[in-house]
Amino acid sequence: MTALLLIIAVLAGCTYHAGARPASSAPPSPPPVGADLRSGRSDPVADPLYPGRGNADLDVLHYDLVLGWVPGTKLLTGAATLTVRAVRPVTALTLDFGHWYTVDAASVNGTTGTATLSPADKITVPATLAADATATLVVRYHGQPHEIRMPSSRPDATEGLGLRAERNGEAWTMQEPYGAFTWYPVNDIPSDKARYDLHVTVPAGWSAVAGGEFAGQAHGPAGDTFTWHGSYPQASYLTTLAIGHYARIDETGPHGVPVTIWTRSGTDDEIVEPLRQIPQMLGWLESRFGRYPFQSAGVVSVASTSAMETQEMVTLGGLIAQGAANRAAYLQEVILHELSHQWFGDAATPTDWRALWLNEGFATWIQFQWEIEHNRLTRKDWMASALKQDGDLRRRSGPPGAPHADAFAEPNVYTSAALLLQAIYDRIGDTAFLELLRDWAQQHRDANVDRAQFTAFVNQHTGQDLTTLINAWLDSPTTPPASLGGK
Repeated sequence: MTALLLIIAVLAGCTYHAGARPASSAPPSPPPVGADLRSGRSDPVADPLYPGRGNADLDVLHYDLVLGWVPGTKLLTGAATLTVRAVRPVTALTLDFGHWYTVDAASVNGTTGTATLSPADKITVPATLAADATATLVVRYHGQPHEIRMPSSRPDATEGLGLRAERNGEAWTMQEPYGAFTWYPVNDIPSDKARYDLHVTVPAGWSAVAGGEFAGQAHGPAGDTFTWHGSYPQASYLTTLAIGHYARIDETGPHGVPVTIWTRSGTDDEIVEPLRQIPQMLGWLESRFGRYPFQSAGVVSVASTSAMETQEMVTLGGLIAQGAANRAAYLQEVILHELSHQWFGDAATPTDWRALWLNEGFATWIQFQWEIEHNRLTRKDWMASALKQDGDLRRRSGPPGAPHADAFAEPNVYTSAALLLQAIYDRIGDTAFLELLRDWAQQHRDANVDRAQFTAFVNQHTGQDLTTLINAWLDSPTTPPASLGGK
């Protein structure tokens, strides 16, 4: 996710040496069809920052969502088929789902069940499962989506989270750290990654854009159905849905990766041109961090003031560049930031929200390397501004390794975490640091990651014990001393 405060600020970094480094891994191949469900297996854990979301007793392997949207009435209809594994013995399937919907039918393994919705936005269907047993849950529902409050003071937090319906009938999502439950039943925690297939029917002339590979558009009496297939498991906060009037642009990324760009009707060329540079940006990222981790890439524009690294299809706010002196350059930087998340956050996803710095610190550091390399920023300004902000960010929102629950995705997990990476860079040097980031991304593809894993990986990769340095930058309520980085 892009933080508006972060974009305004000048953060720290250093210049890459000239010359691209070769990609370190073979291109990823999607799992065979028969392995789709197995590849969605996770080890869910309760989230300590937002314990009201998710259910660590369940592991959703696959979501098949058949949705319909009526723009005039903002009516969403859905048939959600979930393949669910019991992590421990359970007597009911309890998931996150908006209490404002009407459940028309529910079944488990083909047997009709009674679904109960609670004001805490939970749906419960009785089902007795032994540990590691699986079941197929089908929920049919309808209603109008509602947004929920974002636990943050970010300026874009006023938009709310989840599926947002606009007055003109368009709809779009932003849902980090949660909010997928505003449009389908879901285990809404980052540690439960699953496979996704979406089939969305909209009136003729409208489009429905989601993450994953575009599998086609079919015409029918009810409208046009757009089908999307996620090539790899993903966390629920990385799903996206955008419905509106769109123009589609097809580009080709490195190694033939299809890139689809979906722009809202009336989008001007000044915004389209940076979007068409996505293949070059992917090439720049690949040269440093290894092969792009998915089978497709793209961006969809929406009427938001923010942007989100939704997997295989970045969600880009159409208003995000308002007021920027150079809109094209600004959008390039935002897009580069979100694309870098495909490696750091999407392929390697935090186990819980205390580790958001593993997403945003990395994307921030990478974004500003891009700016430095393109002569938009200097190392001196990067460091001066970041260090000047760091102490106040820690005081207001918590250190990056222990952020306040009501300060989600505020600049502490961007700026302060980027300073941690810069401190490691200063300790081990350019070549070793970029190799570390590349190997981290490639060796943790499709996994959930946490602080302990990162610390152990850094120590093993560098042959040094950097635990004290890492802990100081993640935990200190004040800026660590110069001896721990930040030259």
